[in-house]
Amino acid sequence: MDNINKNNLKLVVVGHVDHGKSTLIGRLLFDTDSLPSDRVEEIKKSSKKLGRKTEFAFIMDHFQEEREQGITIDISQTSFQTKKREYIIIDAPGHVEFIKNMITGASQAEVAILIVDMNEGIKEQTRRHAKILSLLGIKNIIVVFNKMDLIKFEESIFNKIKDEIQKLLKDLDINAKYFTPISALNGDNVVKKSNNMDWYKGATVLEGLELIENDMLDEGNDIIAVVQDIYKTDQERIVVCKIEKGELTVGQKIKILPENKITKIKSINVFNEIRKKAYSGESIGITTSDPLFLERGNIICDSKMDFNVTNEFKANIFWLSKNSLKKNENITIRCATQEIATEIIKINKRINSSSLELIEKNGNTIENLEVGEVIIKTKNPIVIEKFNKSDELGRFVIVKNNIISAGGIVV
Repeated sequence: MDNINKNNLKLVVVGHVDHGKSTLIGRLLFDTDSLPSDRVEEIKKSSKKLGRKTEFAFIMDHFQEEREQGITIDISQTSFQTKKREYIIIDAPGHVEFIKNMITGASQAEVAILIVDMNEGIKEQTRRHAKILSLLGIKNIIVVFNKMDLIKFEESIFNKIKDEIQKLLKDLDINAKYFTPISALNGDNVVKKSNNMDWYKGATVLEGLELIENDMLDEGNDIIAVVQDIYKTDQERIVVCKIEKGELTVGQKIKILPENKITKIKSINVFNEIRKKAYSGESIGITTSDPLFLERGNIICDSKMDFNVTNEFKANIFWLSKNSLKKNENITIRCATQEIATEIIKINKRINSSSLELIEKNGNTIENLEVGEVIIKTKNPIVIEKFNKSDELGRFVIVKNNIISAGGIVV
């Protein structure tokens, strides 16, 4: 069976409200012929009803409230396919009130497009979203400079804003892959080269995406599968898991973490189909050759692999709750399917997420929309890894009072 899940790329588009995220995504879908004709007609009718020309943003903004206000209030996902691979697009909100949704969306992505309105330049949310991308450790970033038509495609203005964004990204230790001037509404340099910017010789947005190699294509022998549930039958226990990276094969020797138990895969079942092999991105059921006790939160890897199993680690977090995070208070960490009682035992730094200025060293609290460099201690052992080695085990969220209150990465 062909592996249809292996060659895809998860993409998030972020930036200040009204800078054109949804319009860019709509144009990408439209220009790659990824929309059914009836959807296009529905968008045209909706635009006409509101007295506007065709609004590509409506392709992603499903809610009437969004159409009337012109802002994205939820996370939407769609996809399009090229000859090279499938792109799964996550449209994340830009408005400050929806920052939690933006973090949730960006935490799933392998590539990010940071969009800047040429008429407005760098705004507060531009800085905050750039900081979040840095915090989440997303390495593949394309910066697009939208609404070039409103500044008459002027190269000098483009270069000025480009210099400003490069300085911002350098301060965040981000190396963007491409800096692309576009008009999302008119399609300039999105999929097709623009006739209005002869001075620009670089890649279009789509060309830039096609040139980025995703980690899944070069996995080597790395294998990470997370246990989601256990089903019991009269004969055996079926372990339901999702393969985050790599491949699993019948007969393969695997390690179960955090207990470090070794066993072999006895069988693989995918949607009632008996398989010999399963691939990255698939949710599967497996049985093991030994009667081991597995549970939700266990991590499966190849028997020769090693990940950190620890009770204490250093992390960067972005605090989302309007209620302060206090040092040593009881919270919960979720990493993959692991869910463990936790506390922050040290707050090394508090950082303003907009200005990126240091607020305090060795503090006792972290406030709403601040970044914290912290030391985390868990009640039970947790399987983690530095984000630059494994994004699957290097990203996490913090839950306080049953509400997701922070996103973070292991550093």
